[in-house]
Amino acid sequence: MRANDRPFNLTLSLQNNAIKTSKYNIFTFLPLNLFEQFRRLANAYFLFLFCLQLIPQVSSLSWFTTAVPLILVLGITAVKDANDDINRHRTDKQVNNRRVDVLVDGQNEKWMNVQVGDIIKLENNQFVTADLLLLSSSEPLNLVYVETAELDGSVSVCVCDYSVYLSSGEVRCEPPNNRLDKFKGTLTLDQQVSSLDNDKVLLRGCTLRNTEWCFGLVVFGGKADLTYLMQLCVSSFFFRSFLPRENGIDASLSSFLTFWSYVIVLNTVVPISLYVSVEIIRLGNSFYIDWDRKMYYPKSDTPAQARTTTLNEELGQIKYIFSDKTGTLTQNIMTFNRCSIKGKAYDKVDFSWNQLADPKFVFHDHSLLETVKDGNPEAQTFFRLLALCHTVMPEEKTEGELVYQAQSPDEGALVTAARNFGFVFRSRTPETITIMENGRKVVYELVAVLDFNNVRKRMSVIVRSPDGRITLFCKGADTIIYERLHPSCSKLMEVTTKHLNEYAGDGLRTLVLAYKDLDESYLGEWRQRHHEAVTSIEDREERLDEVYEEIEKDMMLLGATAVEDKLQDGVPQTIEQLAKADIKIWVLTGDKQETAENIGYSCNMLREEMKDIFIVAANTTCLWGGFLIIPGSFHLQAFALEKNMQLELLRTACMCQTVICCRVTPLQKAQVVQLVKKYKQAVTLAIGDGANDVSMIKAAHIGVGISGQEGMQAVLSSDFSFAQFRYLQRLLLVHGRWSYLRMCKFLQYFFYKNFTFTFVHFWYAFFCGFSAQTVYDEWFITCYNLVYTALPVLGLSLFDQDVNDRWSSRHPQLYSPGQLNLYFNKKIFVRCMMHSCYSSLILFFIPWAAIHDTVRDDGKDIADYQSFALLAQTCLLVVVSIQLCLDTHYWTAVNQFFVWGSLAAYFAVTFTMYSNGMFFIFTSAFPFVGTARNSLNQPNMWLTIFLASLLCILPVVAFRFILIQLRPTINDKVRHKVRKEALPAPPPRRPPPRRISTRRSGYAFSHAQGYGDLVTSKGFLRPLKSRPALFIQKDSALAQNEPQHYRTISEEPEGSMSP
Repeated sequence: MRANDRPFNLTLSLQNNAIKTSKYNIFTFLPLNLFEQFRRLANAYFLFLFCLQLIPQVSSLSWFTTAVPLILVLGITAVKDANDDINRHRTDKQVNNRRVDVLVDGQNEKWMNVQVGDIIKLENNQFVTADLLLLSSSEPLNLVYVETAELDGSVSVCVCDYSVYLSSGEVRCEPPNNRLDKFKGTLTLDQQVSSLDNDKVLLRGCTLRNTEWCFGLVVFGGKADLTYLMQLCVSSFFFRSFLPRENGIDASLSSFLTFWSYVIVLNTVVPISLYVSVEIIRLGNSFYIDWDRKMYYPKSDTPAQARTTTLNEELGQIKYIFSDKTGTLTQNIMTFNRCSIKGKAYDKVDFSWNQLADPKFVFHDHSLLETVKDGNPEAQTFFRLLALCHTVMPEEKTEGELVYQAQSPDEGALVTAARNFGFVFRSRTPETITIMENGRKVVYELVAVLDFNNVRKRMSVIVRSPDGRITLFCKGADTIIYERLHPSCSKLMEVTTKHLNEYAGDGLRTLVLAYKDLDESYLGEWRQRHHEAVTSIEDREERLDEVYEEIEKDMMLLGATAVEDKLQDGVPQTIEQLAKADIKIWVLTGDKQETAENIGYSCNMLREEMKDIFIVAANTTCLWGGFLIIPGSFHLQAFALEKNMQLELLRTACMCQTVICCRVTPLQKAQVVQLVKKYKQAVTLAIGDGANDVSMIKAAHIGVGISGQEGMQAVLSSDFSFAQFRYLQRLLLVHGRWSYLRMCKFLQYFFYKNFTFTFVHFWYAFFCGFSAQTVYDEWFITCYNLVYTALPVLGLSLFDQDVNDRWSSRHPQLYSPGQLNLYFNKKIFVRCMMHSCYSSLILFFIPWAAIHDTVRDDGKDIADYQSFALLAQTCLLVVVSIQLCLDTHYWTAVNQFFVWGSLAAYFAVTFTMYSNGMFFIFTSAFPFVGTARNSLNQPNMWLTIFLASLLCILPVVAFRFILIQLRPTINDKVRHKVRKEALPAPPPRRPPPRRISTRRSGYAFSHAQGYGDLVTSKGFLRPLKSRPALFIQKDSALAQNEPQHYRTISEEPEGSMSP
């Protein structure tokens, strides 16, 4: 495309910038919406029944018995869909008619008229019109701050290094795709080719913040926007029905028609109200999660949120939990704790001598401070490296008040440590880094940044000091750095390794620091090769890795840092309770083995009594028991996840009490989840807080996102979200167990009442010559599931609980029946059918025998069809109401109102419909005139109702009493304990135990692509000026108590791996 050349760009047939997210218009709404609804099998099934009822030779029921519930469901769904689509139309119109300045004759265009290749001007707080290539901005260093809340809930930084005058510029880039984190292209300007990547692109939907203005070139528009392409496609199917043709009446045809007649009569086994009731129950249980104040985190003002309503009952059946470590089990707020410099370890000083120090920074070893003050070259080089080798952006609101905007909490902690020891990072430009070395201002020329990624696990910078010395500073994982050290560092490496082992007892996250002096001639040749690699479109990453590998060798070891990432509150107790509930917890982390293992001990996943340790390697054999550590390189894990090794890996892992997978990539996390999900046939849950956990969260049956320090990507991809890992205990052991218990009770009772209702028709068929005549009044059939029994069963399914939340948390063993699916399975279903069969026999033959050859008080015969129908349906309703009372463990005023109100509504509606007035108005619709007052005024009718109810309920009570005495369940035992003991007090908060161990701990800092290209971009340099804060909201109290201050700049949508 060419800048501001609309005639040329139109020849490329590129998308305009108009978008359309709505599905319907005024003419297509009714047919398309009905088509969409009848693609659902349930709706198509009931439409088929309705069609059968319209055939007089087939149906013995009036059409309204099916039409009324079906129209009600279709109507409510249509109104909801219409409201949603109207809102989409409004949003589309609002977005398409937004105005923006376009540099084509100085026009102010609507968004829908913007074309690819146009250069547009954005101002502060404006939405980004389309996917833009950033050209220039009003900020120092040509930075642009954008809020990407609509994408990942974070704030990002983009950089530009191009002039706004691009009349002769040409951009070549890859076609539109759905990858938000990748963009490859080149810009040709004045015969010079520059590389383009994702850091120089503003995505549509972002908001410009803290930037007066910026200019951008439209590269993708409308439906070609990268953000627009991120959508899901759901496949479905359509159920078609056909009606038989009538060819005359004969025995075969009559039997055929009778068959379909009984299909209509017996369809109440699974009525349409079942689907409506299930959705209401799920919605109600989701609201309980949203409203739970015990899952509200006040420090960040974050409540728990159920982002889906279809998985509540599965929360009560979890068998495997897959958890990230950093930010999920830990706080992801780092503190510089200890360090090793040239073989000397410094433990955890008064920093009043340093006016630029962070007042909350604490470090207890005063010898290190004296070493730095005395001018020790190794110590000064150590902290000089920490002050130079990073991608932190500084912000100085007032003199001496520095705020660091760090990509990861680790970098913020390390730069803050260097700041407090006298090496203060003050400012940067694309070509320089300015630091204060013990009060003396030193400006280093930034030659190159060798950026971090999840394969390299290290970062380097090449700088030139004022005296002309060129140095490469590098920090990274110890295993990675050790492979690239000069042979002369072998002894120092042994000492440093010993110090790393000492740090392991506290589970600290470590980095190793190294440096290398370079000569001018070699650097010039290397920079040429680096430029060729960075401007290539094909295999850019691979070529850059080769260039980086070439210069990062034969380095000199300088020392190591240890950063503490504390556990979140309540993590050990939560894991302990979940383990008692027989839930298996697997930790999938990017940390190395030693770090993950020590965190495992800290949070009670691993215990000292676990003597057997099984580590997967090329030459190991299986050990029984203990725990499993899957460590090492990408290649080892990829080998273990191959098809011919998957089952062996799974078999080995399932023999262990605890499994920790180390050094895993986001893809491998998802593969491990899918492996268990496929072969174990168990319900899985994945929990994480970063973009690197999204694939794992989506792979599991249920995904839980923690809204922590790493943005909102995990939350946006999850089914449930909250702020702290400890809330997972309440989500599963309380809400999940209650939801599963309520849904199982609902299904048992719903099938019982409908099987009983339907089986009475079956017994009546022997007395009506299988004519498909119904036992009950048609209006009773219509109202049975919609009015008379709808609210009581909803009250049971929304409010019932066997024990309260404290007892549920105190006895996690109550969770086990859900894992085994003991509350509703094939055995329970058969038992429910047998119970219904027995009840239907009583409810049919007791009323039949009671009124057979029976006369009224005045001697008149009452054994007519209408009186029998009234008696049978009254007995049925009373029995199912008593059965519901027996199933209810927790009574509320709402339950009482629903049960008694439904019985009262039945008698009120019955007497009204069987009255003379209704018969005179609608003679054909209400034929049971006078039946209610003539039948229910007889004592023997009420005695029959009592007898039928007693015979139906007494065996149930006796069976349950004997079962509790002989084979009590865990629920029965706990309920018995509840009646004898007082309410348990909430468990006390215990500090996490500290464990001293010799196991190694290592960490390769944040597994996210860094900002090396951003900070080295060349542009129009302007004098630095103070800028308002990115956020008005203050940091949480938890963050304020930590030694360092920083704000996260951005999160990577994919590929980010926070251990």
